[in-house]
Amino acid sequence: MKKTVLITGTSSGIGKAAVIYFSEKGWNVAATMRNPQKETKLNKLPNVRLYTLDVTDEASIKIAIDSAITDFGDIDVIVNNAGYGAVGIFEKATPEQIQKQFDTNVFGVMNVTRQILPYFRKKRSGTIINVTSMGGLITFPIYSVYHGTKWAIEGWSEALSYELKPLGIKVKTVEPSAIKTDFYDRSQDLFQNAAITDYDNYEQVTLSNSQKAGETAPGPEVVAKEIFNAATETNFSIHHPVGGQAPLLLLLRRILPLSWFMGIVRSVVEKGFKGSLS
Repeated sequence: MKKTVLITGTSSGIGKAAVIYFSEKGWNVAATMRNPQKETKLNKLPNVRLYTLDVTDEASIKIAIDSAITDFGDIDVIVNNAGYGAVGIFEKATPEQIQKQFDTNVFGVMNVTRQILPYFRKKRSGTIINVTSMGGLITFPIYSVYHGTKWAIEGWSEALSYELKPLGIKVKTVEPSAIKTDFYDRSQDLFQNAAITDYDNYEQVTLSNSQKAGETAPGPEVVAKEIFNAATETNFSIHHPVGGQAPLLLLLRRILPLSWFMGIVRSVVEKGFKGSLS
């Protein structure tokens, strides 16, 4: 019997790549997004069906999950991929931008998970995969709010795994390093406040260096493959870092004093910055 995965945030980037990869591997795929009527590629793939799902709307989550179970007969894996990237100087962020970041990246993941748990609990099996980020394990300048959401999901996922393991339910996190997607352009929301100018030089330099990392990064296909690996492994391991820099960065973060590691980050992300903010 074919296995079925439901993936959120599949209109672009990692989510779309994951739909394609699972379909190629013969899985049934429930590809969810806020506006499936705009999608022209995924609906042509074998064993793929599109569903409307907004992670901030619990009614739409329930309808999508129930519909996928009806259509495919089962859901074996949930991939919480939908995310929102807001970056920039924290002081420039509006309360609305901060709220949206947490509503999508934290509460959205919790909403989807809460809706699937009764089904997984009843059948005593299932896998929940949360696509977080290397930014949930380490930090960089101008990503403070984004990091806050990803660190929250990393901690929540670890704690949740204790509760769900006795029920046969796996919790896994996939932590991409820089990946070439529209995270760095179309989907990115930059905090702006023309009245605050003290950070301008620092912001310009760090933002430019961060964008360069995205331009030279591998594509989302490498993350899709790791998501599939996490979905098909039989053990209860949690963390799955992926991307060219991920293993090295995690190793350095583990073995170096924090001040040394932060110095390495500064040497890369703050490269070209002269002077101080004062």
